[in-house]
Amino acid sequence: MKSFFTRARMLSLISTGVFFLSWQGLAMWLNSPVLPDVIHVAQVLWQAIISGELPHHLGITLMRLGLSFSIAMLLGCAFGIALGRNQALNAFFDQWLVIFLNIPALVTIILCYVWFGLVETAAITAVVINKLPNVIVTIREGTRALDKDLLEMAQSFRFSKLKTLRHVIWPQLHPYVMAATRSGIALIWKIILVVELLGRSDGMGYQLHIFFQLFDVASILAYTIAFVAVIQLIELLLLKPLDRKALRWRR
Repeated sequence: MKSFFTRARMLSLISTGVFFLSWQGLAMWLNSPVLPDVIHVAQVLWQAIISGELPHHLGITLMRLGLSFSIAMLLGCAFGIALGRNQALNAFFDQWLVIFLNIPALVTIILCYVWFGLVETAAITAVVINKLPNVIVTIREGTRALDKDLLEMAQSFRFSKLKTLRHVIWPQLHPYVMAATRSGIALIWKIILVVELLGRSDGMGYQLHIFFQLFDVASILAYTIAFVAVIQLIELLLLKPLDRKALRWRR
């Protein structure tokens, strides 16, 4: 098993190396400002970091991501479990979910800014509304797939609702929660960039909008790499350890 993970890491590193080498080769072949080479982008990235500009805007975007993600996950898990456990409630709100799932994110963002103004609350609300239906649907399907025998056993042993949630429901829902978490982070940060582009005066989206107006492709790529790197660190240092800890009971 250890050799498998070592081999997987090696393949991942090789794949990353091939990606950057391909980028460098294509940039050298095109020799065009629309695709700067890796070295130039790395220099721009370093200058943005040491100047403090990138950490400032990245920190603001990550703050918005963390807040909106936490709200969407907490509400989504609560509503998802409720809909999965209650057929009447699910039948009533099912069409609501279909409607919100199909409303374009851009429409929600614009409406929130029109209704609440160009304020932080409107930005966070827009992101939460766009992510919430996805979490609810994922957790609802996980709740429907719960082992009824285990639930009946918990009931026969007179488990409290909290104990049933912790020891019976949560371990079975964990894969669905992690799926919603990973897809949620990927989706939310993309929505946040649009939110910042349209109505905020700071953050990664705001900066990317400025770089677009200046046709500064190198800065666009540098900021993109920085954000992707941070998300990868969150995956490696937070999500994967939590995943292993939650699944340690499995053989």
